[in-house]
Amino acid sequence: MLAASCCDRRMCVCPGPRRIAIPVRSSRLPLLSDAMPAPTHLFPLIRNCEISRICSTMCYCHHKHLCCLSSHFAHGHFRYAPQKKFAALYRPKENFYQFVHARDYASTPQRFYLTPPQVNSILKANEYSFKVPEFDGKNVSSVLGFDSNQLPANAPIEDRRSAATCLQTRGMLLGVFDGHAGCACAQAVSERLFYYIAVSLLPHETLLEIENAVESGRALLPILQWHKHPNDYFSKEASKLYFNSLRTYWQELIDLNSGETTDVKEALINAFKRLDNDISLEAQVGDPNSFLNYLVLRVAFSGATACVAHVDGVDLHVANTGDSRAMLGVQEEDGSWSAVNLSYDHNAQNEREVERVKTEHPKSEEKSLVKQDRLLGLLMPFRAFGDVKFKWSIELQKRVVESGPDQLNDNEYTKFIPPNYHTPPYLTAEPEVIHHKLRPQDKFLVLATDGLWETMHRQDVARIVGEYLTGVHHQQPIAVGGYKVTLGQMHGLLTERRAKISSVFEDQNAATHLIRHAVGNNEFGTVDHERLSKMLSLPEELARMYRDDITIIVVQFNSHVIGMIS
Repeated sequence: MLAASCCDRRMCVCPGPRRIAIPVRSSRLPLLSDAMPAPTHLFPLIRNCEISRICSTMCYCHHKHLCCLSSHFAHGHFRYAPQKKFAALYRPKENFYQFVHARDYASTPQRFYLTPPQVNSILKANEYSFKVPEFDGKNVSSVLGFDSNQLPANAPIEDRRSAATCLQTRGMLLGVFDGHAGCACAQAVSERLFYYIAVSLLPHETLLEIENAVESGRALLPILQWHKHPNDYFSKEASKLYFNSLRTYWQELIDLNSGETTDVKEALINAFKRLDNDISLEAQVGDPNSFLNYLVLRVAFSGATACVAHVDGVDLHVANTGDSRAMLGVQEEDGSWSAVNLSYDHNAQNEREVERVKTEHPKSEEKSLVKQDRLLGLLMPFRAFGDVKFKWSIELQKRVVESGPDQLNDNEYTKFIPPNYHTPPYLTAEPEVIHHKLRPQDKFLVLATDGLWETMHRQDVARIVGEYLTGVHHQQPIAVGGYKVTLGQMHGLLTERRAKISSVFEDQNAATHLIRHAVGNNEFGTVDHERLSKMLSLPEELARMYRDDITIIVVQFNSHVIGMIS
């Protein structure tokens, strides 16, 4: 079975049906060797992938690109071949040969289960928690705090996260960013977007005070208090460039100020669009510093989706660009949990989004705009930062690539022009903003990249987080999903579940607890340590075949304060 030529997790250029390598037990790959004894254990691992189609046709490409077999494709952060004639450049023969002929050289299968402490070490490596400080023994914020965590599948991880308190206005900002074609754009957006939002929300007098301080060389008023994990990298080399672009933005806001109070929805939209515009402009202008010049081009040619929440009192705004999601956890009167969507995916499954794209281009392009559920047959999200290959004119792309550094000029991806590319831009970073007035029954908010939503339904997410936060665990009926289970086997399942209840709340972080379920849930809806161990033991070149990067922020609300001010 051949692997598709290659494709990035959100971009695919494989023509027609995709041929992928389907691991079967006879291949004797470590993951599916005797360490996983029964075929029924395989199906939950790839339950998102329409097993019947895989088994019957052996021809399928999951929308997260199972055809990306090796991390070696990611050289330069561009991981797909734009055309068939370039495929060889992105699929090293030795790696492909080793994969196809693994069974010829595999030794006796080894069991390599991780111990529970090893599993916990992996799951907790990137967790972070923040509790809003109390004043005089009282918490006056509508936010009690938040937990966040990340679990990589790509190497390096392409997701990013950010959280900060706005110091010159009321409110807290939280966001998740999902990169594609590399992590460069997601990294830049995670560093910069909150500054653009905060500046957009500042009153005219504060903007003037900040500008005067810069002019006179005085210390600036702090705008944001960041809440970040030590692994959340910030680029020192680009800080001056980023600051100059931000300053130009607030200078324009000063000149355009009408004295009216800034609307939060408008501020969010303006900040998203302005940052994307600056990313594009910086790449066009370039930089005398060769490192920075390559950096800004990498940022512009890669892409990222973003889902950002702004919480101010009872006002919750969610700005979403792409297919990460925001979900509100609501506790009903009977103690049960329900989920309320606060964002919509911007992809081919959203009919309104498809219609929006079609109305922005001539009727003659209607058939080529969306092919195989992708923009121009290539890109999954219909809104994203960066991705100038879908925004710039052909002439501009050629000029920038030809005058750019050798690393960019030598990359075949940058020379590739999407098919049927006639009336750019085809992509926008403008967010869709949803406003929600918080109520006492609104207990938490989950922001997560699509790596979570591919594996879990929002209702399950609401229940698992709600039970974790309250400590009240409602036993769900065990569903056997069509399997024939004897009375003795059912008794064993119930006994095993009872034994696990004592440790079900062992996590000290709600996002970690959710990741544990997303990766380790078995076909019966309970965390299976054996499965969790196998999934976390996957080597880099296989991990991406079974799951995506997962980034989660769980925000816990203060019902008492919300009840007082709502």
